[in-house]
Amino acid sequence: MTRLLLAALLSLFAGLANAAVVFIANLDGPSENPPVASPGTGSAVVTYDDLTHRLSVEVAFQDLVGTTTVAHIHCCVDAPGVVGVATFPGTFPGFPVGVTSGAYSGSWFLDDPASYTAAFLTNFGGGTAAGAEAALVAGMTAGRAYVNVHTSFAPGGEIRGFLRVPEPGTLALLGLALASLALRRRVV
Repeated sequence: MTRLLLAALLSLFAGLANAAVVFIANLDGPSENPPVASPGTGSAVVTYDDLTHRLSVEVAFQDLVGTTTVAHIHCCVDAPGVVGVATFPGTFPGFPVGVTSGAYSGSWFLDDPASYTAAFLTNFGGGTAAGAEAALVAGMTAGRAYVNVHTSFAPGGEIRGFLRVPEPGTLALLGLALASLALRRRVV
């Protein structure tokens, strides 16, 4: 979890130098639609940089009932709705498959049409990567996009969470927590 906190803090500081936006989500079974009885939990930090068009995704998850099969971002629907996959046909590139706990870190460019499913590119992007990028970012900003981890136990998704922009105080608390951890490691 410390890795995700560090990613969020680094994204915040990067955002001061450019136009990066950080989104976070808590992932769990009850947030699925319909809800899934799973002890699995997780978190996601998604960072979008509009200058480079780079989307960076950090996901940590644990205690899943099934083994992971795919993970991606769905967009655009109000909670608790369900909508098709927006990013990557299949799964995030390099997402760990066949595990019940783990972490993922990856990034790609949203100005590449291959970053989207054909349906999202057509239905939300008007057939262009620029349109799909605008729709995905608008969906994430409005809280209408979710990260979903699918498993052998729940093929439709075992844990998910809607992305949101954290409150400014949340990012400040993340920074304090990281500073405290760093000080403790130096003292010990």
